[in-house]
Amino acid sequence: MSLRSIILAGTALSTPLFATTVFAQEATSAWVASQDSKPEEAAQVLNLDEIRIESEEAQDLLGNLTIDQEDLDARAPSTTKDVFAGESAITAGGGAAIAQKVFVNGIEESLLSVTIDGARQNKSAFHHTGNVLLDPALLKAVKVSKSLAPADAGPGALAGAIAYETKDASDLLEEGDNFGGTFTLGTSNNGVDAQTGLSLFGRSSGFEYLLSATRRSGGDYEDGDGNEVLGTGADLTDYVGKLAYESQTGHRFEFAASQTEDSGARAAQPGPGGLFFIRPDFGGVEGTTNVLAEGLSQRTSYTFTYTNTQAQGLWDPTFQLSSNEQEIDAVGVSGVNKSLSGTVKNDFTVFGGVVTAGVDFFDESAESLGPLVGPGKEELRNFGVFAQARQDLNDILSVSYGARFDSQSFTGADGTDLSDSGLSANGAIDVILSDTWTLNAGVASTWGGFELGEAALVNPDTWNYTGFSASRSNSGRIGLRFDNGAWKASGALFYTDISDVAAVLPSDGARGETSDLVSKGIDASVEYGWDAGFVRVNWTYADVELNNETIGTTDYYLGRPVGHIIAVEGGWQINDEWRVGGTAEVALENNDAATPLPSYEVVNLYGTYTPRAADNLEIRLGVNNLFDKTYASRSSDGIDSSRVIPLNEPGRTLSLTARLKF
Repeated sequence: MSLRSIILAGTALSTPLFATTVFAQEATSAWVASQDSKPEEAAQVLNLDEIRIESEEAQDLLGNLTIDQEDLDARAPSTTKDVFAGESAITAGGGAAIAQKVFVNGIEESLLSVTIDGARQNKSAFHHTGNVLLDPALLKAVKVSKSLAPADAGPGALAGAIAYETKDASDLLEEGDNFGGTFTLGTSNNGVDAQTGLSLFGRSSGFEYLLSATRRSGGDYEDGDGNEVLGTGADLTDYVGKLAYESQTGHRFEFAASQTEDSGARAAQPGPGGLFFIRPDFGGVEGTTNVLAEGLSQRTSYTFTYTNTQAQGLWDPTFQLSSNEQEIDAVGVSGVNKSLSGTVKNDFTVFGGVVTAGVDFFDESAESLGPLVGPGKEELRNFGVFAQARQDLNDILSVSYGARFDSQSFTGADGTDLSDSGLSANGAIDVILSDTWTLNAGVASTWGGFELGEAALVNPDTWNYTGFSASRSNSGRIGLRFDNGAWKASGALFYTDISDVAAVLPSDGARGETSDLVSKGIDASVEYGWDAGFVRVNWTYADVELNNETIGTTDYYLGRPVGHIIAVEGGWQINDEWRVGGTAEVALENNDAATPLPSYEVVNLYGTYTPRAADNLEIRLGVNNLFDKTYASRSSDGIDSSRVIPLNEPGRTLSLTARLKF
């Protein structure tokens, strides 16, 4: 997209945005008048819950998925992969937590804006490990934007955004209680010998606190053929602390700290310099022998947040400051990514909707710590200003539109200094066609800026920045949805084109070597629901190309050739004591890849029991990979390479978990 086109798009989008100020005073006056009215009359004056384009159904069709507390309770995730069970558009490789990566429509999460409670997350420090080490025990919700990220999702959202949100004390306390806790104890017969978790939380005189610890440990799991997969044993420790104060007028100050660590013995193979390197994403490397070596992935985050829970009208501010650090020790190499980020924004209530406007920044670095290379360091700084409007224009048309401007400065490992800036714009519509049919469409052009290189391999002696440039993505999505109450169906076409992606993992040190990445295809879903349950089938076809060729399975920091994925999820609340459900994933054979990728089908089932006499206790029995299939996940690394032994997923796994609330 040319600069002129971007400016014109931004102008077109900003016209209705600035027009909202014309009736901002009218909306404020209406709100003030409503204070002397009855509650139901005030709701008629201004009810923001009625913004149709923000409804779950509209956002799903636009590619903005929310995994809520009900979904998480049903899936009971112990890994990042479990969080996205039943979602065909979002896939994750398996193995130990240290190795898991998330892909959205086949594009790796490093090309998305990823946050945890608003704290910006950086990419992995080593390409054989996952990008964001996560313990899902305290997750409250996950919001995923598949390519069409709004302006307030943050900078660098080339292929969308993933926002993880964790629970506060108020989410866990029963009504009328000022203290509580949960204790979790679990085991399985394949990979996790013991899982324990303890959370304590309370409130008093406006203060809230939450303390939580989780530990998972175990031996290496076996695949469907009964073969032990070396270096896959669970070894994860997570600590979370939150302290908040809320005044009687709604001013809320919250500080959160967390540390998540995976430090188990992982499979390692010999590499350059006579050193060994852990590759927890591989089952092995042909021609070498696996040895066990202690690896480390550690993420540490601190976040301070101010909000006003009683905000009304034109003043609803949020201030946030976050520090995040992720360290990888892969034996032969080690590195650390650091990020300091902040956001100041306000939600302006206007007639028919909300405008969110503000500024944000980040200051990030990627640093190698040796022994193969280093010390070396790259630095990237960004300042952005943004506005996003969400409005019902009339009874038929609802819109979301916004823009942001970002300015960056970059310092390379050799001292090279570069700077650039760019404009991003997006727009989406929700049109009611009839009582049961709705049309959704959206477009976005996102300036991505520069990319930090892989921290563990930053090399000031060999890396050069000739041709190093900023990236940009152009995306579109259009779809229809049907909803008659019991039956729901939707289908959408999507297209994302990311150009000039700099080499994060450069060949011969050429950081200025760029690539073009395209993901295009279809998302479809059919769901039937009744009072006590639901069954949903999702289908995604993602054709992912790198430089006009089907992408490979070792194109790190870019994507994977996912092809056709079908996901099934269902649940049935039999009565107030018993619930059953499950998920299934079917990957069709992908013949577009250089090496055809085989198909597989895997089924997971669960049942929960909550006795009436002790409704604070839940016992859960799970069976993953019911038919004991031997397979490697479609988003796993190296499965099309003759040099790589694929990392097989766990075979049939029985798990038993008890969760006690007190």
